[in-house]
Amino acid sequence: MRRTRILTAVLALAAGLLAGTPPALATATPQVSPAADTYTWKNARIDGGGFVPGIVFNRSEKNLVYARTDIGGAYRWQEPTKTWTPLLDSVGWNEWGHTGVVSLASDPVAPDKVYAAVGTYTNSWDPTNGAVLRSADRGASWQKADLPFKLGGNMPGRGMGERLAIDPNRDSVLYLGAPSGKGLWRSTDSGVTWSQVTSFPNPGNYQQDPSDTSGYASDNQGIVWVTFDESTGMSGSATKTIYVGVADKDNAVYRSTDAGATWTRLAGQPTGYLAHKGVLDAENGFLYLAYSDKGGPYDGGKGRLWRYATATGTWTDISPVAEADTNYGFSGLTVDRRHPGTVMATASSSWWPDTQFFRSTDSGATWTKAWDYTSYPNRSNRYTIDVSSSPWLTFGANPSPPEQTPKLGWMTESLEIDPFDSSRMMYGTGATLYGTENLTDWDSGGRFTVKPMVRGLEETAVNDLASPPSGAPLLSALGDIGGFRHTDLGKVPSMMYTSPTFTTTTSLDFAETKPDTVVRVGDLDSGPHIAFSTDNGANWFAGTDPSGVSGGGTVAAASDGSRFVWSPAGTGVRYTTGFGSSWSASSGIPSGAIVESDRVDPKTFYGFKSGKFYVSTDGGATFTASAASGLPSGDSVRFKALPGAQGDVWLAGGASDGAYGLWHSTDGGASFGKLPNVEQADTIGFGKAAAGASYQTLYTSAKIGGVRGIFRSTDKGATWTRVNDDAHQWGWTGGAITGDPRVYGRVYIATNGRGVVYGDTSDTGGGDGGTDPTPTPTGACTVTYKVTNQWSGGFQADVRLTNTGSTAWNGWNLTWTFADGQKVTQLWNADYTQSGPAVTAKNVTWNGTVAAGSSVAFGFTGSWSGTNTGPKAFKLGGQTCAIT
Repeated sequence: MRRTRILTAVLALAAGLLAGTPPALATATPQVSPAADTYTWKNARIDGGGFVPGIVFNRSEKNLVYARTDIGGAYRWQEPTKTWTPLLDSVGWNEWGHTGVVSLASDPVAPDKVYAAVGTYTNSWDPTNGAVLRSADRGASWQKADLPFKLGGNMPGRGMGERLAIDPNRDSVLYLGAPSGKGLWRSTDSGVTWSQVTSFPNPGNYQQDPSDTSGYASDNQGIVWVTFDESTGMSGSATKTIYVGVADKDNAVYRSTDAGATWTRLAGQPTGYLAHKGVLDAENGFLYLAYSDKGGPYDGGKGRLWRYATATGTWTDISPVAEADTNYGFSGLTVDRRHPGTVMATASSSWWPDTQFFRSTDSGATWTKAWDYTSYPNRSNRYTIDVSSSPWLTFGANPSPPEQTPKLGWMTESLEIDPFDSSRMMYGTGATLYGTENLTDWDSGGRFTVKPMVRGLEETAVNDLASPPSGAPLLSALGDIGGFRHTDLGKVPSMMYTSPTFTTTTSLDFAETKPDTVVRVGDLDSGPHIAFSTDNGANWFAGTDPSGVSGGGTVAAASDGSRFVWSPAGTGVRYTTGFGSSWSASSGIPSGAIVESDRVDPKTFYGFKSGKFYVSTDGGATFTASAASGLPSGDSVRFKALPGAQGDVWLAGGASDGAYGLWHSTDGGASFGKLPNVEQADTIGFGKAAAGASYQTLYTSAKIGGVRGIFRSTDKGATWTRVNDDAHQWGWTGGAITGDPRVYGRVYIATNGRGVVYGDTSDTGGGDGGTDPTPTPTGACTVTYKVTNQWSGGFQADVRLTNTGSTAWNGWNLTWTFADGQKVTQLWNADYTQSGPAVTAKNVTWNGTVAAGSSVAFGFTGSWSGTNTGPKAFKLGGQTCAIT
């Protein structure tokens, strides 16, 4: 399920970032206020959503914990709130690759110090070399040492490590294992300068796929971990014995006994595997090694666990299962520092039926498993798993045994027991970060409880965003986990889009005048690539693919939802009336074109491909190339039509070796004018107009006045205000942007690894979207209550409240009583309170007004036992509603 997120940003970045400095504009100085507004920035909560390849506990200070992600930066744990704080949001556009973290190190001598080795790709996709960032304030601020080579936070092998290590006896000395044959590097001045350890004999030779001409899978994975034997030094002097892991199946482990002056291959070591981890128990003199036949994090068929006695040089195979019984490699590896004879390891790449955890309390002599078969395919688990804080982690699945949902995990390459608390363990998966606080119950025959420990760590790659004028405030299209209907930005959505569940959603749209009609397209290994909703994205049904479709591409909905135009991967542009039961080929527009719809005329659609703008006025049947010239020649372009104004189109994009900027058309794309005050622009979106303004607010990720940032204009692009600051940049933000049509100043930003970021302005001059209306409804009402899904102990229900009276409601509250003791666990599209069996649901800001004859809907998940009888009566402000 968890795939490499290479192409989310790379194809656009290749055109937009790699070509150098943009040409100077022959115009007056742009009108831009670089910091004229103050914004508050938050994430639309998803909690996780990506691979966490590394977790680092400080060895000298309790509760000081860091996590690294492959493309979404680094985080520090906040124990009082049990949340994570992002540390690399200051990474800017030109160094977007520094959001990929290949390794972290927390100083055991001076705990305020932390280091991060950063860089996302080792091939040409990443425009900059890697760097080592150093902080003296736990990641609140950073200084940078540039390296003469690239690093690969999102490359194959990124779960191995840690590649960066601090000498525990002399913390001014650090080592870094490099990929790409660049060898072992050392700093003796606390990370300020670095030089290669020329005496180290082996730069590695393992490549995942030597035939890959892109350089991604064919890169030499290099030096993959460094471990110090702290018992061979004293405070203030360099540690004598150092172990280094190398991506070389025949020569995986080296040792120095003279503080890195000379190095020797460990004699007698296993061959035929890569050592993903090397963890030392200095108290008992054991170096534990987790081996796999592949570099991970997705591959690996066989593996072993070995123990090396540092005093005698004796190797012992301590694998918990026979090699013939493995279909995974080993990777996650940890020692309980309070009880060093306790060791744990994980299966690194086992998706089916689940990952596995192994635990030994006798230094690997014997092992127990987190789960065992009773009689196949039935399982007995030593754990319970509670994902109520992130319910989407079930993926809406209902698998057959031996699979279970939610899974214990997959891609479990990071595993750490808290060095101060034997009961606490954290581990990363391909979708989240899990933990337990009663781990030692395992040893007494009890069950340990696994829960997500991921709040604040947001790691999704965002492809598209939409903010409809009614219904949910935000719809997202995401890599790897598909996307969500965000009914409350401060709560984790209950489930990603399902029926079908795309691995990646590439594009989505809604009908402007009927926003309950939504369409999305995406990637799926087997199944349809398009889905429709008629209730604002709450529920979905699959469309039918035309022949040849291989991926999602882009999609557009007519303004009234009567028809759709789709430009999928693998075949040409298609159009349909209704919901995609059959498709016809569009003429006059090339395959691969980006498509959008006019937001007023339901028969007008637009397209763009390779510098040409295309227009259809017959519902997508035929397109005609516009005469507009001077547009970007490449395909790193995004454009949108303005709601409420027919033929009003804005186009952003380009590349620094050609046309690049922001264009505007008021004649349906027949002609475009380039805004002279925008040097570069990559996205365009619209939001609620400022107070007194006659035109909607514009938002863009752009370079204006020589500054890269997120900008807002309330005067049709005549002047611009930068709304972010240097501390809030989030790397690459060129995927999508949209304002909120209901809340002035609110902007939603797509990042490539930091999830959906949204900002609210302190400028109240534009209005704040209003406050919750006082619920004083009058007139008749009806309620439809429907249980849409039910499982052991839980259920999901939808409620639709209809105003059957003659006057509009300016606010509403609906009450009911459960007959069987049911409890609401999460409710969306409304606020709620529950006292015993009595529940009150109240409107939120954006759905308080309900016209006569109109409806409002909300949903919830709940718990039940015994029976699950529906409510017998509903009251609206004390008035009984009819039940339909």
